[in-house]
Amino acid sequence: MAAGAVVLAAGAGALWFLKPAPQPAEPPPVNRPATPPPSTSAPAPRPSEAPPKPATPPPVEPATTAPTTGTLVITSDAPDTSVFIDRKYLGTAPVTATGLTPGSHHLNMSATGYDGISEDIDVAAGSHEIAKSFKTVKLDASLAVVHKHAFGSCKGTLRATPAGIVYDTTNKDDKFSVALTDLETFEVDYVAKTMTIKIRKGKTFKLTDPEDNADRLFVFHRDVDKVRKKVGGG
Repeated sequence: MAAGAVVLAAGAGALWFLKPAPQPAEPPPVNRPATPPPSTSAPAPRPSEAPPKPATPPPVEPATTAPTTGTLVITSDAPDTSVFIDRKYLGTAPVTATGLTPGSHHLNMSATGYDGISEDIDVAAGSHEIAKSFKTVKLDASLAVVHKHAFGSCKGTLRATPAGIVYDTTNKDDKFSVALTDLETFEVDYVAKTMTIKIRKGKTFKLTDPEDNADRLFVFHRDVDKVRKKVGGG
């Protein structure tokens, strides 16, 4: 009986040694903060750095309004030139005319000792200059004429400039080119409707208008003779 107790005791001890040791309990899980996703925005400036200033936009140019009236600056090469526009006296040149309605206007200028200027001018909106010369000798005249011969006649054209008079015709014997200072005779007989030109040491020409118009002869003679006297041929 005692021996059986010993055997049971020994078996119980052997079972106690063969039993696995208890495992330590696992610690409870720790809740860690989730890692934030990477930011796609620009990094915030450091406290020591000032934020960049926004770009300054370029200045806006003020809108310009197109002029609706005309301005003329009028000059002359003669002293004390009086200036009129549409019969309104503006003063002596140089003078500025302002507030002119775009379109046609009439200009008159006069200076002592010179022929006056009277002409229509076209004024546009904005500022413009008009320079007139009284001292420059100007002449550009032409006239269709008939040269009367002893037998028959021939047609041609007289052209006059400050340099002289040129007669163009199909009759080569009648053609001539002469300086204004070389005209020995230059006159018009209004009643006879004839203009006489005699070249110094040369031929004499009796000229008429193809339509028997004495007025055209008179105007041509007047314009040419005025310049002829200026250049010393009258």
